[in-house]
Amino acid sequence: MASEVAMSGVGVVVIGRNEGERLRRCFESLIESTRSLVYVDSGSTDGSVALAQRMGIEVVALDMSIPFTAARARNAGFARLLDRNPQSRFVQFVDGDCEVGAGWLTAAVDFLTARPEVACVCGRLRERYPERSVYNRLCDIEWDRPTGQTEACGGIAMMRCDLFASVGGFREDLVAGEEPELCQRLRQRGSTIWRLADHMAWHDAAMLRFGQWWKRSKRVGFGYAQAVATHGRGSERRVRVQLIRPWFWVFILPCVTLAAWFAWNWSALVLLLLYPLQVFRTASTVTGAFRERLLRGAFLLLGKLPEWLGQCQFWHRNRLGKASAANFDYKN
Repeated sequence: MASEVAMSGVGVVVIGRNEGERLRRCFESLIESTRSLVYVDSGSTDGSVALAQRMGIEVVALDMSIPFTAARARNAGFARLLDRNPQSRFVQFVDGDCEVGAGWLTAAVDFLTARPEVACVCGRLRERYPERSVYNRLCDIEWDRPTGQTEACGGIAMMRCDLFASVGGFREDLVAGEEPELCQRLRQRGSTIWRLADHMAWHDAAMLRFGQWWKRSKRVGFGYAQAVATHGRGSERRVRVQLIRPWFWVFILPCVTLAAWFAWNWSALVLLLLYPLQVFRTASTVTGAFRERLLRGAFLLLGKLPEWLGQCQFWHRNRLGKASAANFDYKN
């Protein structure tokens, strides 16, 4: 169990915009556990800043004339946190639509204290209302990942302040994928990343419409393309693979099928069976009820289209010298 002295070295950075009641629940899950809590607001119009101030929480209001990224918000919160408490050893990053689990901060501090080679630790993240939409349910399935040493964490994680600062924090120009990009740099310095079995937080995606899911998937594609353009040959293999897959399913396979159709007529359409086969293949690689596994496989395949479009948008804007976060809202 982490001592009071150890817990005094823990700071929390919450980022959000127009989170409403979710933000109140987020603050309430944290305010009794830490003395250093910073909220970074990104142009909220729902009274989020006033709420934080009434609860005695330090507020950083981002300049929204500069294109927003979650990375920029987290870095701004971290900077304010160190200004307030230069002795902070650990920082927990939290999104404003999450409630941190009771005991998580203590569990994370205990693990980081016992394992000095670990730079970053995360835990179990669950969707608060998976029954409200298929998209929420997909998020819940996505959050359920293996525990142990891993390559990357998500945006909700605890990090060592000194190591986070030593690598320059998050890359603020990245629209998406800033967490694995940061973890890559940390691992290159010899540190490790871990996911614990402890419950970390409840997440409330409030993703109720197809358009929200589509926009999120498109942002993922934009982020992968941006990450590869940033690191070039230094990009990790898994990132390059994620970049190529949408091109195969959205562009290469349809083109090959069309060319084969001109050559062999209707028999070429058998190539289209690769789509349902891919859905079943993906479903066979995960655990859970068959319906849920099939649902995940179908949406992972369907998601290649908006991911491909996101990549195309990045490469187009990059060619024009305008590849930035300007056209992306981090909210769904």
